Amino acid sequence: MTNFTYYIPTRILFGAGTLNELHAQPLPGKKALIVTTTGKSIKQFGYLDRVEKQLKQAGISGVLFDKILPNPVKKHVMEGAALAKSEGCDFIIGLGGGSSIDSAKSIAVMATNEGDYWDYIAGGTGNAHIPKNKPLPVVAITTTAGTGTEADPWTVVTKEETNEKIGFGYDDTFPVLSIVDPELMLTVPPALTAYQGFDALFHSTEGYIANCANPISEALSIKAIELIGKNLPTAVHDGKDLKAREGMAAANTISGMVESTSSCLSEHSLEHALSAYHPELPHGAGLIMISLAYYTHFAKVHACDKKLVDMAKALGEKDAADPMDFVKALAHLQAACGVDNLKMSDYGIKREDLPKMAKNARDTMGDLFNYDPAALTEADCIAIYEQSYR
Repeated sequence: MTNFTYYIPTRILFGAGTLNELHAQPLPGKKALIVTTTGKSIKQFGYLDRVEKQLKQAGISGVLFDKILPNPVKKHVMEGAALAKSEGCDFIIGLGGGSSIDSAKSIAVMATNEGDYWDYIAGGTGNAHIPKNKPLPVVAITTTAGTGTEADPWTVVTKEETNEKIGFGYDDTFPVLSIVDPELMLTVPPALTAYQGFDALFHSTEGYIANCANPISEALSIKAIELIGKNLPTAVHDGKDLKAREGMAAANTISGMVESTSSCLSEHSLEHALSAYHPELPHGAGLIMISLAYYTHFAKVHACDKKLVDMAKALGEKDAADPMDFVKALAHLQAACGVDNLKMSDYGIKREDLPKMAKNARDTMGDLFNYDPAALTEADCIAIYEQSYR
């Protein structure tokens, strides 16, 4: 049995209606920077108003920063941090999906540290400096079931000038408090529900076959995979089904715990390269596009046969016995969710650019390749892209 460390310091309030309990929590400051996206849904559905009322009830003031893009960029991290400093904010609230909460974590780091955000990034052109000061505390209020960022320290931001999309995080970037209220997810449209749900799925499938997996991460992974297989098609086709939304919310948070106790793999590196060059590509959609070829590769080299069979069974293939049964189960789930015909070409990705993206994946997020169950060469990465290209 391998040695491992378990550390998830986040207090998580889970369940329908838990946003209404925000005011009663021991919040970490008196003035919050509320970080959200440029999208309309947070305001349109009243989620921002509800958060502001909860803060007011707790005697806390708030300042809004609503410039975050679906694939967050460094420019907005620096802008948000400057606003937090100038307004004297003493904690950050990430309200929305992974992009908002990830950005909140990155803003929290730069609100207390000097220089440029990329000074602290390890990978690509980052300088890998260690932040001298603790970041501001972060409260996460998630409105989607996708990234699991409410239960992990990770944040992914793109340096737009160089097309580098790189993850970052350490113990101090765990949220101190997370609200996971499935009622806030009832308004997510079907396609986004599917993309986000598959992102959560791949956090757990990658974490399960990672060479750093341990008994805790494995148990969490299998439970999340079971919940997603059972609930994602319903959540996609009937977004108002609260039971399905609860199942996906739980799977997502558990998948965040998997990311905290195991690791993502090169599947995420390969997708980050796609959406770094094409930020209009939703992260989950990019993962779906490459997933069948990616897991087929590991099935064909027999790197983790038993674990692939375990995951096929968790997705509902009770008689699974062959590692390729997981790929079949994955294909069935994608068809059930209506995302089995996604095309890279629809997002402007050109076949001739695939080698450049394979190189980008290794240059910017190369560390994740170290956790793969078998070594992936650059030629393997190009082949996975080629097999996935439509």
